[in-house]
Amino acid sequence: MQRMTGLLVGAIFGAVFVVVNAQSPLNTVTVNLLRVLACLGAASVIAIWFATARKERSTAGPRRNMFGRGYLIIVAAEAILLFGGIQVLAAWGRPEQTNVAWVAFVVGVHFIALAPVWKDWSIAVPGVVLTLLGVAGLVMASTAAVAWVPFVSGVLSGMVLLTGAATFGWRTVTARTA
Repeated sequence: MQRMTGLLVGAIFGAVFVVVNAQSPLNTVTVNLLRVLACLGAASVIAIWFATARKERSTAGPRRNMFGRGYLIIVAAEAILLFGGIQVLAAWGRPEQTNVAWVAFVVGVHFIALAPVWKDWSIAVPGVVLTLLGVAGLVMASTAAVAWVPFVSGVLSGMVLLTGAATFGWRTVTARTA
């Protein structure tokens, strides 16, 4: 159930990434479509979470705590890097769009760092993709393509989180019923 809760958190943050960052230079129809898809994706993971929670109640047994000391250390480092990094970027006079690229980069690195702690290398896959999308946005922020940084580092990162959460959630549910 802890893994499903992690997927739920990823899906919610993914939806927030999309809803907040789907904006100009995209046209209004595309923005609205992306936002609706993100909300539907998050809703599907919420439904999977509830279905799993219902089944887990009857088969609850001893479980390894995924949210132990290693997790807490990584999340604390992530918070420091996120907020400290945004302050540094502002002090350097970087465009506001750089912030979303920094967030994608740090969140991606956080997933990569969690892989060995959780002994689950599947989490490193979205981590690598988010890290690369963050790096791409950081590079783009210094170019004429700065307006596209929220799409590349925000919307695409959010879609990666949503797709990953829905895929792994669905696999978990179907594996338990098989």
